[in-house]
Amino acid sequence: MNGRKVLERFPAGGPRGSWPAEEFAHARRMEGTPAEVVMDLATDAFLVVVPADPAISSPSVP
Repeated sequence: MNGRKVLERFPAGGPRGSWPAEEFAHARRMEGTPAEVVMDLATDAFLVVVPADPAISSPSVP
């Protein structure tokens, strides 16, 4: 996954209006961790990822 570390996995089938992966990533960003959410199509899950090397900030995934 291009030098990224998965912090947490969230199933894609959450309740309508619920964004647990985005909320988790936001909380990590508020702590200073450059977390972002990506979709793993193979497992139908949202992954909260950070760069494997904290000194390197990863670009946003479109």
